[in-house]
Amino acid sequence: MKFKEISTKRLKLRIVTPEVYSYVYDNYDNATIKAFFGIKTDAEVEKERENYNKGVTTYNRSFLHFFLLQPDTDTVIGWCGYHTWYTDHNRAEIGYMLFDDSHKKKGYTSEVLPAVLQYGFDVMKLYRIEAMASPNNAASIKLLDKSGFVKEGYLREHYRNKTTGVMEDSVIYSLLKSEYKL
Repeated sequence: MKFKEISTKRLKLRIVTPEVYSYVYDNYDNATIKAFFGIKTDAEVEKERENYNKGVTTYNRSFLHFFLLQPDTDTVIGWCGYHTWYTDHNRAEIGYMLFDDSHKKKGYTSEVLPAVLQYGFDVMKLYRIEAMASPNNAASIKLLDKSGFVKEGYLREHYRNKTTGVMEDSVIYSLLKSEYKL
């Protein structure tokens, strides 16, 4: 299978769809899966496989991720993309993560976000892109503000913090296609 990619100034973005996940899990061993997704342990591979087997899409909901690769080594350093894509409503929630602290504060997410937003509006035909962030995540809030997202409000006790187990609030942002400026 040939994997689709787009590029930014410093990174390659591998497009990963449900079909790509199926291909990878059906054809790759654990070592290759770890390299493909930037996963470090066999336990993480099994957790991802479990999520995949439980069903990552439904009749009206899907996802599209961009795995961030360093172009010289094809090493996966993170992802950015749409993890909750409501295909019937032309809207999706965007997320992003760098896997290692050594890649943070280098502007990678700021670099890839415009390409991912453009892809969402132009190729996926999204009308609305949503983002949620912890009120304490200053870097994410700054990125969303800089990217033209509009703060809509708070979702109280919206998600469980995986580390502490405590329910925490989210700030919700959105960006409409008519508001997006390249």
